[in-house]
Amino acid sequence: MKRCTWAEHENMQSYHDNDWGVKVHDDRLLFEYLILEGAQAGLSWSTILKRRETYKKAFDNFDAKKIVKYTSSDKKRLMNDEGIIRNKLKIEAAIINAQKFLDVVEEFGSFDKYIWNFVGGKTKVNTFKSIKEIPAMTAESDAMSKDLKERGFKFVGSTICYAFMQAVGMVNDHEVSCFRYREV
Repeated sequence: MKRCTWAEHENMQSYHDNDWGVKVHDDRLLFEYLILEGAQAGLSWSTILKRRETYKKAFDNFDAKKIVKYTSSDKKRLMNDEGIIRNKLKIEAAIINAQKFLDVVEEFGSFDKYIWNFVGGKTKVNTFKSIKEIPAMTAESDAMSKDLKERGFKFVGSTICYAFMQAVGMVNDHEVSCFRYREV
């Protein structure tokens, strides 16, 4: 069974085989990926993936309605939580992004409806043979980043947006030789 070359370790293989590139239309899960991709900035995805369950617990299972109500004591609790990335700016961003996420849901009816517009509502299927061919950003991720920033979101640069798009199946960047390429 051939996988994408980046899926080398067991936890990365499980993520690759079960999650990466699978279409996500659930708002809560889309918000989770948005926060986790932002937390990953400057770090490896493996670092975040190892902490995913701790993040779920620390951030009330990524319930944006709960997160927007976080107080200074919640921020302090998060800064003391060794199971997450204790970066003040990233923690603040998660709280800000919860409010902006809810604003988008109010405007569009769902975050799903809003975010999938950046790819015309369907997965963009690429035909990369090697990880070296996969871009760090695209015109679509540039547009998404620009729009999210204009709405007040934080930690949503184009590279973060492209990683988000890959994670939630907005693009299929599995290598063509990977067994998951045709499945997703």
